[in-house]
Amino acid sequence: MDKTMQLRFLGKNSTPTNSPTLYATDQDSYVIQGWIVNDEAILAQLAVPNDETIVEVPAALLEHLSLDGLDTTMRNLVPPIVHVKENGNYIIQGRRVTDAGVLSQMSIPDHETCIHVSRSAVSVLVGG
Repeated sequence: MDKTMQLRFLGKNSTPTNSPTLYATDQDSYVIQGWIVNDEAILAQLAVPNDETIVEVPAALLEHLSLDGLDTTMRNLVPPIVHVKENGNYIIQGRRVTDAGVLSQMSIPDHETCIHVSRSAVSVLVGG
């Protein structure tokens, strides 16, 4: 049996009903918890494979990457960021997290989901 990926909390941007959260993993990657995207205009612009999904997060959430040793100045708004909303929030695409062991390490409201993104893909965003 494969070992369940372990999460290390980096930070969150939350209000009582919203909790976008950033985790580092023990697999040189990140799990990003954010709002489920239901905006038809955004969805129509994107081709998202069946094993992936997209989440919306405030840009400030990625400032917590500094706790994992990354510069947090976004220099390249390229995938995994696939859209920037007018309010400045990022739409980020990644592998859908379905592993029960990983999901059990988080508290995810019904209007949120999470994605798994490699550290190398995130590093490109900050020019690292």
